[in-house]
Amino acid sequence: MKNRFSKSLIFVVISVVLVLSIMAVAKVKTVYAEKSVSKFQYLEMFSDALDIIDRKYVDQVDHKKLIQGAIKGMLNELDPHSAYMDRDVYNSFKDEIKGEFGGLGITIGMRDKMLTVIAPIEDTPAYRAGIKSGDKIIKIDGKPTANISIEDAVSKLRGEPGTSVTVTILRSGEDKPFDVKIVREIIKVKTVKFQKKENIGYIRLTQFNESASSDVMSALKNLKNQNIQGLILDLRNNPGGLLDEAVNVSSIFIPAGKTVVFTRERNEKNTVYLKSRNMPASDYDIPLIVLINSGSASASEIVSGAIQDHKRGLIVGTTSFGKASVQSTFGMDDGSAIKLTIARYYTPSGKSIQGVGITPDLEIKAGEIVYKDNVQELREKDYEKHIIGENEIKDNKGSKDSEDQGKYNKNNDNSTLLDPDRIDFDRDLQLKYAYDFLKGILIHGKKIK
Repeated sequence: MKNRFSKSLIFVVISVVLVLSIMAVAKVKTVYAEKSVSKFQYLEMFSDALDIIDRKYVDQVDHKKLIQGAIKGMLNELDPHSAYMDRDVYNSFKDEIKGEFGGLGITIGMRDKMLTVIAPIEDTPAYRAGIKSGDKIIKIDGKPTANISIEDAVSKLRGEPGTSVTVTILRSGEDKPFDVKIVREIIKVKTVKFQKKENIGYIRLTQFNESASSDVMSALKNLKNQNIQGLILDLRNNPGGLLDEAVNVSSIFIPAGKTVVFTRERNEKNTVYLKSRNMPASDYDIPLIVLINSGSASASEIVSGAIQDHKRGLIVGTTSFGKASVQSTFGMDDGSAIKLTIARYYTPSGKSIQGVGITPDLEIKAGEIVYKDNVQELREKDYEKHIIGENEIKDNKGSKDSEDQGKYNKNNDNSTLLDPDRIDFDRDLQLKYAYDFLKGILIHGKKIK
């Protein structure tokens, strides 16, 4: 009797377990079905809307434009850097990465829901017209830019070389908006500019396009042959570019095998660590200062963040833009593409700078140094009957009056200047600070690394 009861109890327990298992499986299937039904239900909503528009709209509709508009709308719901690019915009995007394209020469984004200049590209129409980082473009050719997408704005700003476009600018510190008329050109980006002053080398990197690291290495080789002992890397107003080139440029200054940046996708298991590589010019173990500002974005922040975290150099200037996301493009069959944010990136120490930027080690506001010529300075040699020094005799015989030699005269052998209108160690406050700081380090025999 007892044995029969035990068997009956076991049978009941097994039956309960089977029922619970079936219920659990059914619940999982129901949840999955609900999710699937929900997604397809929304697709059905889209199909119904398209059908209503097709049948009831007052004019004949272009189905392709409607679908493209819907895709744009989807991506606009994500983040400011995800976007749909039609064939023409995608081709322009690829030209920009290669370093040559038609337009004004500005990088734009959305800030506070307003079309904003991230940075003007040097030696372009926009730069020469005085467009500045942080300018709000509130109109293009008189038409408001409220609710405009980045891609539509790019399409309106670009055009045939020789044609003009008028942008209405709202600038901090100005009482009212003002118009700027800019003539479009074929934009050929000069990625790197460099020069040497005394024993300090200077490199300005304007963009992380396909040639960025090779151009920097070429400039470094030139400067190394001139026996530089310190280096200033200027990333101000550099809007970024290719992630791979950010790693390559960082690798020039950071020993191989060190983390430059790591990216993390939605699934946190998909974390990728990008290490510094063996670069031909990576033996430049000299004191380094990196200049950044609010126009330094994306790839510029990867480089400055890596240099800062590895204590390879000193970061000087103002806080950077604060874009720490990675975009990838996915080509479509018709030649268009989707640019999608696929990951966040972090500096080697694990710091996210998304929305906050890289904080400089030394904050120096942008400014222009003005020298007053009417300040009367009195020295020993100005006194009558002062004792003449030996070196004073030599100076009087062998030197010209150096009261004001202007902006880096081409005859000055101490300066290999490639762009006298853009680089001025005497008047650019941030640059002068970096230069003077490096000189101090070299004089006292200390290194920043």
